[in-house]
Amino acid sequence: MKSSQERVFLKKIYFCISFFNQKKVFMKQLIACCGLDCEFCDARIATVNNDNELKEKTAKAWSETYNAPHIIAETINCTGCRAEGAKFDYCNVCEIRTCGASKGFNTCGDCSELDTCQIVGAVLQHVPDAKKNLTPDFDTGTP
Repeated sequence: MKSSQERVFLKKIYFCISFFNQKKVFMKQLIACCGLDCEFCDARIATVNNDNELKEKTAKAWSETYNAPHIIAETINCTGCRAEGAKFDYCNVCEIRTCGASKGFNTCGDCSELDTCQIVGAVLQHVPDAKKNLTPDFDTGTP
């Protein structure tokens, strides 16, 4: 039989592990279907912080980078691809998001075609960290 101190200690460890796992699940929600990390996205940061100046800056940069004059500050409103809440206008037509949802996947990392997929391929080619975010190592923290 365990002593009172051992039981208290084990409860504290259990609490810490539970807290860590809950935080990890939340953080994983900020990984987009394609593997991009929404936590560091200017659109999400501007939305969460209600930062109109950052929305203006992001809209200007994205509209120039993507030759998309329809991107204006008012369209920069997003809490993350897979998180509850507002989505950037493009999310509604995102081929990657649509494909994953049609297959019942949380992310492209759940798909056996990840390494050969042409839909998410461009993202993975230009943002190598995106693929790392989709690997089992990211989810479990194990090799």
